[in-house]
Parts: sequence; structure tokens; C-alpha cells
Amino acid sequence: MIFRSEINESFGPTPEQMQGNIQHWMDWMGGIAAQGKMASGNRLSFEGKILKPNNVIADGPYAEVKEIIGGYIVVKAINIDEAMTLAEGCPILSHGGNVEVRSIVAVNS
Repeated sequence: MIFRSEINESFGPTPEQMQGNIQHWMDWMGGIAAQGKMASGNRLSFEGKILKPNNVIADGPYAEVKEIIGGYIVVKAINIDEAMTLAEGCPILSHGGNVEVRSIVAVNS
């Protein structure tokens, strides 16, 4: 699951609102973990760089992009429909964001 939202420069929650938001994320992810479906996850910073062909390096994420990827989790699901069910209730949905659900392609060595 990849968590996407719009960049909001004016977003300035109070410490209490931030704590409530963090708790909402912890409760949602805790529910997935309680089902034995959580594999891993991380929050991503808003800073980064992009390597393009011919060793061209650009600052990222791109300024012209209106969405940012704020983080991701890896869940254990039988299929994409089960993963979509796990995505329901994700806190980012209450802030206008979205959850992209994708399968991981296993690499055979």
C-alpha cells in the first residue's frame, strides 16, 4: 500500500491534532498487525533526489507534481481484493489522500 496525498503548504496542525492523527495511524496499522497481515512499512520524507538517464540528478519530488508519496506498508494478503479490504479505514482517506494497492513481483534468482 502506497499512501499518496496532495501537498498542502498551509497544513499546520496543533500538537493535539498531530497526536490524534498519529494515534489513528497506529490504531489502523495495529488492526492489520493483529490479523497477522503486517509485513513492514515506513514513512517517507518529503526530500529526495531523482537519478535520470545520463547521470542527470534532479531534486525531488518534482515541484510540478501535486501529489506526494508519504509512506508505504507491505501487507500479507491472499490477493489484491483482500489488500483493498485491509486498506479500508486508512487515515489518509480522511484527509483527501488515497491508498494505492499493488502486488510485489517476486524475483527468482
